[in-house]
Amino acid sequence: MLLPTAPLWAVHGGADAAGAGSVNAVLMLCTVLAQSLVPTAIRRLGWRTTLACGMVLLGVPPLLHLLTAQLGVVLALAAVRGLGFGVLTVCGAGAVAELVEPARRGQAIGAYGLAIAGPQFILVSTAPWAAQNLGFGVVFAIGALPLIGVAPALRLARRLDARPAGSEDAPRQDAVRDKRAAYLPLLRPMLLLLGVTTAGGALITFAPQMSGDPTATLAGLLLLTGTAAFSRWRFGALADRYGTGPFRRPLVIVTTAGLILTAWAVATPGTTAPVPLLAGMALVGVSYGGLQNLTLVDAFAAVDNRSSGIASAVWNVGFDAGTGLGALLVGYLATGASFSVALMVMAALSLATLPLAFTARRGTVTRRPTD
Repeated sequence: MLLPTAPLWAVHGGADAAGAGSVNAVLMLCTVLAQSLVPTAIRRLGWRTTLACGMVLLGVPPLLHLLTAQLGVVLALAAVRGLGFGVLTVCGAGAVAELVEPARRGQAIGAYGLAIAGPQFILVSTAPWAAQNLGFGVVFAIGALPLIGVAPALRLARRLDARPAGSEDAPRQDAVRDKRAAYLPLLRPMLLLLGVTTAGGALITFAPQMSGDPTATLAGLLLLTGTAAFSRWRFGALADRYGTGPFRRPLVIVTTAGLILTAWAVATPGTTAPVPLLAGMALVGVSYGGLQNLTLVDAFAAVDNRSSGIASAVWNVGFDAGTGLGALLVGYLATGASFSVALMVMAALSLATLPLAFTARRGTVTRRPTD
């Protein structure tokens, strides 16, 4: 909920647009930093301490926002929230890999993705309205709900800590001893994810600015987040049944087509073609959610069980880095040219990831349909 409202709170305290924009930039930077450190934290501190710290770091800062809206404090609290968010995202995805057998992992990742994307669909779109009409205090109180999650997080951590440490598959034990053997197989799914999250991050960030029709913008964002939530959930079951291979290539093409349609919709400054805008954002939403699921399935399949934390961290870094990169790149290109040109460049970058979707991942061969 604080993703759109923390910058508004900074503006409320006197910050300019650059200061407000830096709030989420700091959040993402600290999120990526934390994600890179979580696998080490789990090994040294255990799931219990790592998860509990993450929930506290995520839940306490919203309450502290009530003390002041001064930009320096808002940025510091964004940094703390970023650390907590980074811990939670890596631990959440890693727990799925630890607790669910590979044959049902796609469906489990889909359910996990829906648990994230469902509330996001509702809260991200309504949080600014709630802040302006109900007060920032209501939003900050809801933002502190992770503190209630500490108790269930500790119960989950007990199950994870009780699992045997050496449960990896025997044929891969020697390879994991070499760090490159753990990271290199993850490059392909991470880059494939990067291609679609740059598109999603750009549209989520700049839809209000590139569209001259507020109603179409709101509808487009709802379509983007709604179709992303649904497809992230449904592609989990499809991946379990058929493997990830049959879906990766079509979804990359869907991303490219959606960006081209959106670029067409905003080609004339000050006017918006609503039908191609809605169609384009819906298409990007389908691929945005679907490829999130499929690339995470591929990432877990590329490593053994002991390296699932590394896979989760690399995937989450790819997701958040792509989101930030998309916003940065489109903002830069739109300043020098136009949003339409910027989106066409993003479409070309998306299409450039298509070769990555053709290579079969180890452990992710296409499955035959089952009865």
